Amino acid sequence: MKASKAAALVVLALSSPVAAFGQAGDPSGDWKGVLKRGAIDVKVALHLGPASTFDSPDQGVKGLPATMTRDGDRIIVTIPNVGRFEGALKPDGKTLVGTLSGDAMSGDVVFERGLFVPAARPQTPTKPYPYREVEASYDNAARPGVHLAGTLTVPHGTGPFPAVLLITGSGRQDRDETLFEHRPFLVLADHFTRRGVAVLRVDDRGAGGSTGAGPNDTSLDFATDVQAGIDWLKSRPEIDARRIGLLGHSEGGIIAPIVARNNPDVAFAVLWAGPGVSGADVLIEQARAVVASSGAPAEQVEATGKRQRALVDAVLSSPDEAAAYQAAIRIVTSDGTPEAQAAPSIKRLTGAWFRTFLTYDPRPTLESLRIPVLALLGGKDVQVLASQNEPPMKAAFANNPRAKVIVLPGLNHLFQNTTTGSPAEYGTLTETIDPQALKLMADWIVGVTGARPLPRSAR
Repeated sequence: MKASKAAALVVLALSSPVAAFGQAGDPSGDWKGVLKRGAIDVKVALHLGPASTFDSPDQGVKGLPATMTRDGDRIIVTIPNVGRFEGALKPDGKTLVGTLSGDAMSGDVVFERGLFVPAARPQTPTKPYPYREVEASYDNAARPGVHLAGTLTVPHGTGPFPAVLLITGSGRQDRDETLFEHRPFLVLADHFTRRGVAVLRVDDRGAGGSTGAGPNDTSLDFATDVQAGIDWLKSRPEIDARRIGLLGHSEGGIIAPIVARNNPDVAFAVLWAGPGVSGADVLIEQARAVVASSGAPAEQVEATGKRQRALVDAVLSSPDEAAAYQAAIRIVTSDGTPEAQAAPSIKRLTGAWFRTFLTYDPRPTLESLRIPVLALLGGKDVQVLASQNEPPMKAAFANNPRAKVIVLPGLNHLFQNTTTGSPAEYGTLTETIDPQALKLMADWIVGVTGARPLPRSAR
Protein backbone atom coordinates (compact mmCIF):
# COMPACT_ATOMS: atom_id res chain seq x y z
CA MET A 1 0.00 0.00 0.00
CA LYS A 2 2.50 2.55 0.99
CA ALA A 3 5.16 3.16 -1.61
CA SER A 4 7.84 2.04 0.77
CA LYS A 5 6.46 -1.46 1.35
CA ALA A 6 6.80 -2.17 -2.28
CA ALA A 7 10.52 -1.56 -1.81
CA ALA A 8 11.04 -4.25 0.85
CA LEU A 9 14.51 -5.81 0.72
CA VAL A 10 15.08 -9.53 0.25
CA VAL A 11 17.92 -12.05 0.01
CA LEU A 12 19.22 -13.12 -3.42
CA ALA A 13 21.66 -15.82 -4.43
CA LEU A 14 24.83 -13.91 -5.18
CA SER A 15 27.87 -14.53 -7.35
CA SER A 16 31.15 -15.65 -5.84
CA PRO A 17 34.05 -13.17 -5.65
CA VAL A 18 36.12 -13.47 -8.81
CA ALA A 19 38.77 -10.76 -8.72
CA ALA A 20 40.54 -8.22 -6.56
CA PHE A 21 41.28 -4.51 -6.72
CA GLY A 22 44.02 -2.88 -8.73
CA GLN A 23 42.57 -3.17 -12.25
CA ALA A 24 42.31 -0.17 -14.55
CA GLY A 25 39.38 2.07 -13.77
CA ASP A 26 39.21 1.77 -10.00
CA PRO A 27 35.55 2.21 -8.91
CA SER A 28 36.43 2.94 -5.28
CA GLY A 29 34.66 5.95 -3.80
CA ASP A 30 31.17 7.35 -3.27
CA TRP A 31 28.43 6.85 -5.84
CA LYS A 32 24.85 8.16 -6.00
CA GLY A 33 22.07 7.05 -8.31
CA VAL A 34 18.32 6.82 -8.78
CA LEU A 35 16.39 3.58 -9.16
CA LYS A 36 13.19 4.00 -11.20
CA ARG A 37 10.28 2.11 -9.66
CA GLY A 38 7.22 2.94 -11.71
CA ALA A 39 6.04 6.39 -10.69
CA ILE A 40 8.62 6.59 -7.91
CA ASP A 41 12.32 7.41 -8.02
CA VAL A 42 14.30 5.84 -5.15
CA LYS A 43 17.71 7.23 -4.24
CA VAL A 44 20.42 4.58 -3.79
CA ALA A 45 24.08 5.02 -2.94
CA LEU A 46 27.22 2.88 -2.97
CA HIS A 47 30.39 3.57 -1.00
CA LEU A 48 32.97 1.27 -2.58
CA GLY A 49 36.31 0.17 -1.25
CA PRO A 50 37.78 -2.46 1.08
CA ALA A 51 34.78 -1.90 3.43
CA SER A 52 31.92 -1.15 1.03
CA THR A 53 28.42 -0.10 2.13
CA PHE A 54 25.01 0.51 0.57
CA ASP A 55 22.45 3.23 1.39
CA SER A 56 18.91 3.97 0.36
CA PRO A 57 18.20 7.41 1.87
CA ASP A 58 14.56 7.33 0.77
CA GLN A 59 14.00 4.17 2.81
CA GLY A 60 16.06 5.11 5.84
CA VAL A 61 18.68 2.46 4.95
CA LYS A 62 22.25 3.48 5.72
CA GLY A 63 25.57 1.68 5.96
CA LEU A 64 24.53 -1.84 4.98
CA PRO A 65 27.73 -3.90 4.57
CA ALA A 66 28.55 -4.81 0.97
CA THR A 67 31.36 -6.50 -0.96
CA MET A 68 32.77 -5.29 -4.30
CA THR A 69 34.40 -7.72 -6.71
CA ARG A 70 35.55 -7.61 -10.36
CA ASP A 71 35.02 -10.00 -13.25
CA GLY A 72 36.79 -8.58 -16.26
CA ASP A 73 34.97 -5.38 -17.13
CA ARG A 74 32.10 -6.18 -14.78
CA ILE A 75 31.80 -4.68 -11.31
CA ILE A 76 29.70 -6.69 -8.88
CA VAL A 77 28.52 -5.39 -5.53
CA THR A 78 26.87 -7.94 -3.27
CA ILE A 79 24.66 -6.68 -0.45
CA PRO A 80 23.52 -9.41 1.95
CA ASN A 81 19.76 -9.34 2.55
CA VAL A 82 19.33 -6.95 -0.39
CA GLY A 83 20.72 -8.38 -3.62
CA ARG A 84 23.44 -7.30 -5.99
CA PHE A 85 24.42 -4.56 -8.35
CA GLU A 86 26.16 -5.62 -11.55
CA GLY A 87 27.49 -3.01 -13.94
CA ALA A 88 30.43 -1.43 -15.69
CA LEU A 89 32.56 1.64 -15.08
CA LYS A 90 32.61 4.04 -18.01
CA PRO A 91 36.08 4.82 -19.46
CA ASP A 92 36.13 8.30 -17.91
CA GLY A 93 35.68 6.73 -14.47
CA LYS A 94 32.80 9.10 -13.61
CA THR A 95 29.78 6.89 -14.34
CA LEU A 96 28.82 3.41 -13.15
CA VAL A 97 26.00 1.86 -15.21
CA GLY A 98 24.23 -1.39 -14.43
CA THR A 99 21.33 -3.20 -12.80
CA LEU A 100 20.34 -3.57 -9.17
CA SER A 101 18.73 -6.98 -8.70
CA GLY A 102 16.48 -7.79 -5.76
CA ASP A 103 13.10 -9.37 -5.28
CA ALA A 104 11.22 -6.09 -4.93
CA MET A 105 14.05 -3.60 -5.37
CA SER A 106 15.35 -4.01 -8.87
CA GLY A 107 15.97 -2.00 -11.99
CA ASP A 108 18.53 -0.14 -14.02
CA VAL A 109 20.66 2.43 -12.22
CA VAL A 110 23.13 5.02 -13.48
CA PHE A 111 25.48 6.00 -10.66
CA GLU A 112 27.62 9.11 -10.70
CA ARG A 113 30.37 9.98 -8.29
CA GLY A 114 29.40 12.00 -5.24
CA LEU A 115 27.18 12.11 -2.18
CA PHE A 116 23.54 13.02 -1.84
CA VAL A 117 22.85 16.32 -0.11
CA PRO A 118 20.32 15.66 2.68
CA ALA A 119 16.86 16.87 1.68
CA ALA A 120 15.26 19.74 3.58
CA ARG A 121 12.81 18.34 6.13
CA PRO A 122 12.05 21.29 8.43
CA GLN A 123 9.44 19.44 10.52
CA THR A 124 11.92 16.81 11.73
CA PRO A 125 12.46 17.60 15.44
CA THR A 126 15.95 18.08 16.81
CA LYS A 127 17.36 17.44 20.25
CA PRO A 128 17.23 18.34 23.06
CA TYR A 129 13.58 17.33 23.42
CA PRO A 130 11.36 18.64 26.25
CA TYR A 131 10.46 15.06 27.22
CA ARG A 132 12.12 11.74 28.06
CA GLU A 133 13.09 8.97 25.64
CA VAL A 134 13.06 5.34 26.80
CA GLU A 135 14.47 2.53 24.68
CA ALA A 136 11.91 -0.26 24.26
CA SER A 137 12.92 -3.91 23.90
CA TYR A 138 10.58 -6.89 24.20
CA ASP A 139 9.66 -10.25 22.67
CA ASN A 140 6.46 -11.29 20.93
CA ALA A 141 5.42 -14.25 23.08
CA ALA A 142 2.96 -15.38 20.41
CA ARG A 143 5.68 -15.64 17.76
CA PRO A 144 8.92 -17.20 19.07
CA GLY A 145 11.97 -15.56 17.54
CA VAL A 146 10.32 -12.18 17.04
CA HIS A 147 12.07 -9.52 19.10
CA LEU A 148 10.94 -5.91 18.83
CA ALA A 149 12.81 -2.69 19.51
CA GLY A 150 11.62 0.88 19.55
CA THR A 151 11.45 4.20 21.35
CA LEU A 152 8.97 5.39 23.98
CA THR A 153 8.69 9.15 24.42
CA VAL A 154 7.26 10.21 27.80
CA PRO A 155 6.17 13.71 28.85
CA HIS A 156 8.00 15.22 31.78
CA GLY A 157 5.94 15.38 34.92
CA THR A 158 3.86 13.09 37.07
CA GLY A 159 2.16 10.20 35.29
CA PRO A 160 0.73 7.85 34.57
CA PHE A 161 0.19 9.15 31.04
CA PRO A 162 -2.08 8.02 28.20
CA ALA A 163 -0.16 6.39 25.38
CA VAL A 164 -0.49 5.69 21.68
CA LEU A 165 1.33 2.93 19.81
CA LEU A 166 2.16 3.79 16.19
CA ILE A 167 1.74 1.10 13.49
CA THR A 168 3.62 1.50 10.22
CA GLY A 169 2.31 1.12 6.70
CA SER A 170 3.20 -1.65 4.31
CA GLY A 171 6.87 -2.43 3.83
CA ARG A 172 9.68 -3.11 6.24
CA GLN A 173 9.79 0.21 8.09
CA ASP A 174 11.98 1.60 10.83
CA ARG A 175 10.46 3.12 13.96
CA ASP A 176 10.31 6.57 12.36
CA GLU A 177 8.56 5.18 9.25
CA THR A 178 11.34 6.80 7.24
CA LEU A 179 10.35 7.48 3.63
CA PHE A 180 12.11 9.80 1.18
CA GLU A 181 14.05 11.25 4.12
CA HIS A 182 10.80 12.17 5.83
CA ARG A 183 10.38 10.72 9.34
CA PRO A 184 6.61 10.98 9.91
CA PHE A 185 6.46 8.84 13.05
CA LEU A 186 9.18 10.91 14.70
CA VAL A 187 7.18 14.03 13.84
CA LEU A 188 4.01 12.44 15.28
CA ALA A 189 5.75 11.26 18.44
CA ASP A 190 7.26 14.67 19.07
CA HIS A 191 3.96 16.49 18.50
CA PHE A 192 1.85 14.14 20.63
CA THR A 193 4.34 13.93 23.49
CA ARG A 194 4.46 17.73 23.74
CA ARG A 195 0.68 17.51 24.14
CA GLY A 196 0.95 15.13 27.12
CA VAL A 197 0.62 11.74 25.37
CA ALA A 198 3.35 9.10 25.58
CA VAL A 199 4.18 7.50 22.22
CA LEU A 200 5.69 4.12 21.37
CA ARG A 201 7.11 3.72 17.88
CA VAL A 202 8.68 0.41 16.89
CA ASP A 203 10.95 -1.01 14.17
CA ASP A 204 9.16 -3.57 12.00
CA ARG A 205 10.44 -7.14 11.98
CA GLY A 206 13.79 -7.19 10.20
CA ALA A 207 14.32 -3.41 10.46
CA GLY A 208 16.53 -1.56 12.93
CA GLY A 209 16.71 -3.46 16.20
CA SER A 210 13.76 -5.81 15.52
CA THR A 211 14.23 -9.39 14.38
CA GLY A 212 12.19 -12.39 13.30
CA ALA A 213 11.03 -11.38 9.81
CA GLY A 214 9.87 -14.27 7.66
CA PRO A 215 8.85 -14.65 3.98
CA ASN A 216 5.28 -15.59 4.88
CA ASP A 217 4.54 -12.77 7.35
CA THR A 218 1.14 -11.14 6.86
CA SER A 219 -0.84 -8.33 8.44
CA LEU A 220 -2.33 -10.88 10.84
CA ASP A 221 1.17 -11.75 12.07
CA PHE A 222 2.03 -8.09 12.49
CA ALA A 223 -1.10 -7.68 14.62
CA THR A 224 0.52 -9.96 17.22
CA ASP A 225 3.54 -7.62 17.30
CA VAL A 226 1.19 -4.76 18.15
CA GLN A 227 -0.36 -6.81 20.94
CA ALA A 228 3.14 -7.43 22.31
CA GLY A 229 3.69 -3.67 22.29
CA ILE A 230 0.48 -3.10 24.24
CA ASP A 231 1.57 -5.67 26.83
CA TRP A 232 4.92 -3.91 27.16
CA LEU A 233 3.24 -0.51 27.62
CA LYS A 234 0.96 -1.96 30.33
CA SER A 235 4.06 -3.05 32.25
CA ARG A 236 5.45 0.48 32.38
CA PRO A 237 4.71 2.49 35.56
CA GLU A 238 4.62 5.79 33.66
CA ILE A 239 1.77 4.56 31.39
CA ASP A 240 -1.94 4.47 32.26
CA ALA A 241 -3.01 0.98 31.14
CA ARG A 242 -6.61 2.18 30.77
CA ARG A 243 -5.68 4.84 28.21
CA ILE A 244 -3.60 3.02 25.60
CA GLY A 245 -4.61 3.53 21.97
CA LEU A 246 -3.39 2.76 18.46
CA LEU A 247 -2.57 4.87 15.43
CA GLY A 248 -2.13 2.96 12.18
CA HIS A 249 -0.97 4.36 8.85
CA SER A 250 -2.02 2.68 5.59
CA GLU A 251 -1.60 -1.07 6.30
CA GLY A 252 -1.44 -0.02 9.94
CA GLY A 253 -5.01 1.19 9.43
CA ILE A 254 -5.95 -2.45 8.76
CA ILE A 255 -3.94 -3.82 11.67
CA ALA A 256 -5.16 -1.38 14.35
CA PRO A 257 -8.86 -2.42 14.09
CA ILE A 258 -7.89 -6.11 14.15
CA VAL A 259 -6.02 -5.63 17.42
CA ALA A 260 -8.74 -3.39 18.88
CA ARG A 261 -11.44 -5.94 18.06
CA ASN A 262 -9.58 -8.70 19.86
CA ASN A 263 -8.18 -6.69 22.78
CA PRO A 264 -10.43 -4.84 25.26
CA ASP A 265 -7.36 -3.00 26.56
CA VAL A 266 -7.34 -0.77 23.45
CA ALA A 267 -9.02 2.49 24.45
CA PHE A 268 -9.10 4.31 21.08
CA ALA A 269 -7.83 4.13 17.51
CA VAL A 270 -6.75 6.55 14.81
CA LEU A 271 -6.80 5.23 11.24
CA TRP A 272 -4.54 7.31 9.00
CA ALA A 273 -5.22 6.57 5.32
CA GLY A 274 -6.45 3.08 6.16
CA PRO A 275 -8.79 1.30 3.72
CA GLY A 276 -12.50 0.61 4.09
CA VAL A 277 -12.71 -2.01 1.33
CA SER A 278 -10.80 -5.14 0.39
CA GLY A 279 -7.21 -4.94 -0.75
CA ALA A 280 -8.22 -6.23 -4.19
CA ASP A 281 -10.55 -3.27 -4.66
CA VAL A 282 -7.94 -0.85 -3.27
CA LEU A 283 -5.24 -2.15 -5.60
CA ILE A 284 -7.30 -1.85 -8.78
CA GLU A 285 -8.35 1.75 -8.12
CA GLN A 286 -4.86 2.59 -6.89
CA ALA A 287 -3.33 1.47 -10.20
CA ARG A 288 -5.75 3.64 -12.16
CA ALA A 289 -5.29 6.67 -9.91
CA VAL A 290 -1.49 6.55 -9.84
CA VAL A 291 -1.32 6.45 -13.63
CA ALA A 292 -3.90 9.24 -13.92
CA SER A 293 -1.93 11.41 -11.46
CA SER A 294 1.05 11.27 -13.83
CA GLY A 295 -1.03 12.90 -16.56
CA ALA A 296 -1.57 9.75 -18.64
CA PRO A 297 -4.43 9.79 -21.21
CA ALA A 298 -7.78 8.24 -20.30
CA GLU A 299 -7.27 5.18 -22.51
CA GLN A 300 -4.03 4.34 -20.69
CA VAL A 301 -5.75 4.73 -17.32
CA GLU A 302 -8.51 2.35 -18.39
CA ALA A 303 -6.04 -0.15 -19.82
CA THR A 304 -4.05 -0.08 -16.57
CA GLY A 305 -7.20 -0.73 -14.53
CA LYS A 306 -8.21 -3.66 -16.71
CA ARG A 307 -4.74 -5.19 -16.55
CA GLN A 308 -4.62 -4.81 -12.77
CA ARG A 309 -8.05 -6.39 -12.40
CA ALA A 310 -6.98 -9.31 -14.58
CA LEU A 311 -3.90 -9.85 -12.40
CA VAL A 312 -5.89 -9.66 -9.17
CA ASP A 313 -8.54 -12.05 -10.50
CA ALA A 314 -5.83 -14.48 -11.62
CA VAL A 315 -4.27 -14.51 -8.15
CA LEU A 316 -7.55 -14.83 -6.28
CA SER A 317 -8.87 -17.63 -8.48
CA SER A 318 -5.70 -19.74 -8.16
CA PRO A 319 -5.59 -22.54 -5.57
CA ASP A 320 -2.04 -21.84 -4.38
CA GLU A 321 0.96 -19.56 -4.80
CA ALA A 322 2.57 -21.58 -7.60
CA ALA A 323 -0.61 -21.60 -9.67
CA ALA A 324 -1.13 -17.90 -9.00
CA TYR A 325 2.37 -17.14 -10.25
CA GLN A 326 1.82 -19.04 -13.49
CA ALA A 327 -1.53 -17.36 -14.12
CA ALA A 328 -0.17 -13.88 -13.42
CA ILE A 329 3.05 -14.31 -15.38
CA ARG A 330 1.07 -15.30 -18.47
CA ILE A 331 -0.79 -11.98 -18.31
CA VAL A 332 2.31 -9.85 -17.78
CA THR A 333 4.40 -11.52 -20.49
CA SER A 334 1.60 -11.48 -23.08
CA ASP A 335 2.89 -8.14 -24.38
CA GLY A 336 6.42 -9.47 -24.83
CA THR A 337 7.78 -8.51 -21.40
CA PRO A 338 10.54 -11.04 -20.49
CA GLU A 339 9.63 -13.31 -17.58
CA ALA A 340 12.91 -12.52 -15.82
CA GLN A 341 11.96 -8.84 -15.79
CA ALA A 342 8.41 -9.48 -14.59
CA ALA A 343 9.18 -12.22 -12.05
CA PRO A 344 10.06 -10.04 -9.00
CA SER A 345 6.81 -8.06 -9.08
CA ILE A 346 4.73 -11.18 -9.74
CA LYS A 347 6.38 -13.04 -6.87
CA ARG A 348 5.37 -10.18 -4.57
CA LEU A 349 1.81 -10.18 -5.87
CA THR A 350 1.42 -13.93 -5.34
CA GLY A 351 3.19 -14.10 -1.97
CA ALA A 352 1.56 -14.60 1.41
CA TRP A 353 1.42 -10.93 2.42
CA PHE A 354 -0.18 -9.78 -0.81
CA ARG A 355 -2.66 -12.66 -1.00
CA THR A 356 -3.82 -11.86 2.53
CA PHE A 357 -4.06 -8.18 1.68
CA LEU A 358 -6.09 -8.87 -1.45
CA THR A 359 -8.65 -11.05 0.30
CA TYR A 360 -9.02 -9.21 3.60
CA ASP A 361 -12.17 -7.08 3.88
CA PRO A 362 -11.88 -4.65 6.85
CA ARG A 363 -15.58 -3.82 7.05
CA PRO A 364 -16.75 -6.55 9.47
CA THR A 365 -13.94 -5.63 11.85
CA LEU A 366 -14.73 -1.91 11.63
CA GLU A 367 -18.41 -2.70 12.30
CA SER A 368 -17.47 -4.53 15.51
CA LEU A 369 -15.65 -1.58 17.10
CA ARG A 370 -17.33 0.39 19.88
CA ILE A 371 -14.34 2.41 21.06
CA PRO A 372 -13.63 5.99 19.90
CA VAL A 373 -12.26 5.87 16.34
CA LEU A 374 -10.96 8.69 14.16
CA ALA A 375 -10.56 7.65 10.50
CA LEU A 376 -8.80 10.20 8.29
CA LEU A 377 -8.45 10.07 4.50
CA GLY A 378 -6.52 12.38 2.18
CA GLY A 379 -8.60 14.06 -0.49
CA LYS A 380 -5.79 13.64 -3.05
CA ASP A 381 -4.58 10.23 -1.88
CA VAL A 382 -4.10 8.04 -4.98
CA GLN A 383 -3.16 4.93 -2.98
CA VAL A 384 -6.20 4.72 -0.68
CA LEU A 385 -8.78 6.84 -2.46
CA ALA A 386 -11.19 8.83 -0.31
CA SER A 387 -13.95 8.50 -2.91
CA GLN A 388 -13.72 4.70 -2.71
CA ASN A 389 -13.18 4.27 1.03
CA GLU A 390 -15.13 7.01 2.80
CA PRO A 391 -18.67 5.67 2.10
CA PRO A 392 -18.05 2.07 3.27
CA MET A 393 -16.18 3.30 6.35
CA LYS A 394 -19.05 5.57 7.33
CA ALA A 395 -21.47 2.70 6.80
CA ALA A 396 -19.34 0.39 8.93
CA PHE A 397 -19.34 2.92 11.79
CA ALA A 398 -23.08 3.60 11.59
CA ASN A 399 -23.71 2.00 15.00
CA ASN A 400 -20.70 3.53 16.72
CA PRO A 401 -21.50 7.11 17.80
CA ARG A 402 -17.90 7.56 18.96
CA ALA A 403 -16.45 6.96 15.49
CA LYS A 404 -15.98 9.58 12.81
CA VAL A 405 -14.61 9.60 9.25
CA ILE A 406 -13.06 12.82 7.92
CA VAL A 407 -11.65 13.56 4.46
CA LEU A 408 -8.85 16.16 4.50
CA PRO A 409 -8.87 18.05 1.18
CA GLY A 410 -5.62 18.50 -0.71
CA LEU A 411 -3.62 15.85 1.19
CA ASN A 412 -1.88 12.79 -0.25
CA HIS A 413 -1.25 9.36 1.29
CA LEU A 414 1.34 10.79 3.68
CA PHE A 415 -0.91 13.76 4.54
CA GLN A 416 1.31 16.22 2.72
CA ASN A 417 -0.26 19.14 0.85
CA THR A 418 0.12 18.11 -2.76
CA THR A 419 -0.56 19.15 -6.33
CA THR A 420 -1.41 15.81 -7.95
CA GLY A 421 -1.24 13.27 -5.12
CA SER A 422 1.24 11.22 -7.15
CA PRO A 423 3.78 9.15 -5.20
CA ALA A 424 6.40 10.84 -7.37
CA GLU A 425 5.83 13.99 -5.30
CA TYR A 426 6.47 12.43 -1.88
CA GLY A 427 10.20 13.08 -1.90
CA THR A 428 10.01 16.46 -3.61
CA LEU A 429 7.89 18.05 -0.87
CA THR A 430 9.62 19.53 2.16
CA GLU A 431 6.49 19.14 4.29
CA THR A 432 6.34 15.85 6.21
CA ILE A 433 2.78 16.10 7.60
CA ASP A 434 0.25 18.90 7.16
CA PRO A 435 0.27 20.90 10.44
CA GLN A 436 -3.54 21.03 10.54
CA ALA A 437 -3.72 17.24 10.20
CA LEU A 438 -1.19 16.92 13.03
CA LYS A 439 -3.28 19.23 15.21
CA LEU A 440 -6.50 17.41 14.37
CA MET A 441 -5.04 14.04 15.42
CA ALA A 442 -3.48 15.46 18.59
CA ASP A 443 -6.62 17.39 19.58
CA TRP A 444 -8.75 14.28 19.15
CA ILE A 445 -6.40 12.03 21.16
CA VAL A 446 -6.14 14.60 23.94
CA GLY A 447 -9.93 14.89 23.95
CA VAL A 448 -10.59 11.16 24.31
CA THR A 449 -7.79 10.58 26.86
CA GLY A 450 -7.87 13.75 28.94
CA ALA A 451 -4.13 14.19 28.47
CA ARG A 452 -2.50 17.16 30.17
CA PRO A 453 -0.16 19.01 27.80
CA LEU A 454 3.30 20.23 28.70
CA PRO A 455 3.44 23.91 29.67
CA ARG A 456 3.87 26.05 26.56
CA SER A 457 7.26 27.18 27.81
CA ALA A 458 8.45 23.56 27.70
CA ARG A 459 7.10 22.61 24.25
